[in-house]
Amino acid sequence: MTLAQLTRPWAAFSYGFLDASAKREIRRRTLKAIAIPGYQVPYASREVPIARGWGTGGLQSTLTLVKPRSVIKVIDQGADDSVNASSIRKFIQRVSSADITEDTLAATIIQSRHRIPEEKLRQDQILVLQVPNPEPLRSVNPDISVAREMHGDADYGLIWLRLYEQIVRSGRIMQGASYPSLVNGRHVMSPSPIPRWDVRKLHMADHLTLLSAGREKRIYAVPPKTRVEPLVFEDIAYRVEEHGHLTCGRSGVSGFFMNELPQDDGTSHFELSDSDFGVKHIRKTQGEPVAIGDTWYRNGRMAP
Repeated sequence: MTLAQLTRPWAAFSYGFLDASAKREIRRRTLKAIAIPGYQVPYASREVPIARGWGTGGLQSTLTLVKPRSVIKVIDQGADDSVNASSIRKFIQRVSSADITEDTLAATIIQSRHRIPEEKLRQDQILVLQVPNPEPLRSVNPDISVAREMHGDADYGLIWLRLYEQIVRSGRIMQGASYPSLVNGRHVMSPSPIPRWDVRKLHMADHLTLLSAGREKRIYAVPPKTRVEPLVFEDIAYRVEEHGHLTCGRSGVSGFFMNELPQDDGTSHFELSDSDFGVKHIRKTQGEPVAIGDTWYRNGRMAP
């Protein structure tokens, strides 16, 4: 047997890698998800040239949306230059001929893992969030069939009980990333593993947010101007990460979500999680003409 016998002749692939049938199906599922905010719509997740769990859902949604005139930005936990973000960005450009960028303001489609940019997104931009686990009820009821019934009945008592137990045991709610949130007053969703800092950026936002889980074969959405309310008790305020007082060691900017970098002497160095946002401020201090958009947070507090 030869290598030639094990391979197929070269053939052109469809625009955007996915075939037309796959795109039609994902678009139909996406439209249903937009029509029912927060509702998990099942879809036939296809194989793409990255491993399951590394953004296959987000990549499929992006490949369905991308057009030759699109401008693509891909970030991984806020960074544009990580291996995962760079590889996905280059692949999308190769199969679509779309432009790529690291500038949040210039992008039309932003695919992200675990973060929402600090600069506000416009109504002509789409945010695609990669989701490893779309089911907010899984931690309290692992039976997916029962979970579906609970969603149908809007029965979220076990989630409330779990939050209450955290308060009793620890004095505060310990839930960090993937904080359960009520969408449009009806469905509780898991807003992907974004920090609590980012959850409130989804509330009444101008942009469309698509959340796609390739491994779990689920798509759900938060349309523009839709209420997204973290589950909190009336007498206990929702608390985000206390990063407002921290200052970025590279850009000198404070009041935004930071990455903590432990040092050899036991201290910690902090840098802006949103790498493009930090680079913009560095370039601005160097005298370059840089456009910096309005932000959700100001001095560590959510802007009114």
